[in-house]
Amino acid sequence: MSLPRRLLLLAFLAAGAAAGAAPAKWAASIDAFTRADAANPPPREAVLFVGSSSIVRWKSLARDFPDVPVINRGFGGSGLADSVHYLDRLVLPHQPRVVVLYAGENDLQAGATAEEVHARFQAFRQGLHAALPQTRLVFIAIKPSPSRAKIRAQIDRANALIAATCREDPRLAFADVVPSMLDAAGQPRPELFVADRLHLSEAGYALWRPIVAPLLR
Repeated sequence: MSLPRRLLLLAFLAAGAAAGAAPAKWAASIDAFTRADAANPPPREAVLFVGSSSIVRWKSLARDFPDVPVINRGFGGSGLADSVHYLDRLVLPHQPRVVVLYAGENDLQAGATAEEVHARFQAFRQGLHAALPQTRLVFIAIKPSPSRAKIRAQIDRANALIAATCREDPRLAFADVVPSMLDAAGQPRPELFVADRLHLSEAGYALWRPIVAPLLR
């Protein structure tokens, strides 16, 4: 990476870290990923999934996307700000062909506004493309979790802002899973969630797969 590009990346990462990240909380998890990568390096040019518990719990990634090498770098409970902070350790060393990001829900639950989540998405994608300008970034829409009905308006607003940004750049894609997750009354379909009404069930991931798959090509 050239020095100007490296300086630009560091500036974006610093901005993201200042905007709600809690890096110390995840240090052990990130260190474990680093050790695992050193012991068994994952393939380059893979599709890398990163983000919060919806990524961590997607245990069927390899089976769901058999035509591409996949890497799971989710760390449960994290916010989008944390993915920005750890971009240079979680994502960039793998030089992925595609990054699939699910994050932002925990940020909103912790009190961030939709505009702040959008700014964190911007920091992530700008940092990614400062280092890897050809890498495609797919953002999975923030899901309408029944247990987080109180922040539904902020979820919808954040999704709308991020979707608009994705339409501006051919390297970006917005996986809009939300319409398929709602019933005729506009409420989340309960069968798509486990008992905590927050995390996805097998049916939930089965619904996500065909929406995400075409965006990986």
